[in-house]
Formats: sequence, C-alpha cells, structure tokens
Amino acid sequence: MSDLKEELKSKIISVLNLEDVTTADIADADPLFGDGLGLDSIDALELIVLLDKDYGIKLTDPKQGKAIFESINTMAEYITANRTK
Repeated sequence: MSDLKEELKSKIISVLNLEDVTTADIADADPLFGDGLGLDSIDALELIVLLDKDYGIKLTDPKQGKAIFESINTMAEYITANRTK
C-alpha cells in the first residue's frame, strides 16, 4: 500500500498544482484539510474527480468524502477496498 500512498501524494500535488509541496512534505496521517495540508472545498471536488478518473470510484454522498479525504492513509484504504480500475 505504500506505493499507492506515494502515487496519491504525487497525484494530489499535480492535480491541485501545489507548487511548493513535495511528496516528502505530506505525512501519511496528516490531515489533508484544515491544519494539515490546508486543502479547501474546491480541492475536494478535484479529489472526487481524481478518484473517478484514476480508480473508477464514484462518490455520490459528499459526507462520505469527508471521511475518505481525512488523510493519505484513509484515501489509500478506501481506494484499496473500492477501486474498479
């Protein structure tokens, strides 16, 4: 799963144009929103698109996204359990 976590970090940096952030700057357990990486609701929409496009996961309930996008760990666990691609 560590490969998936590194892949996720790279994709998040690329998709969200986080110019001053490297994969080493993102700890697996750090919050992605708020005090952690500081992402916002627009970034959440981009992450939903990323899950659909890259992993075949469609989120229909926005509340579900809050739990999934808590950290790199929670994203990787959800993708591992639900991916179709």
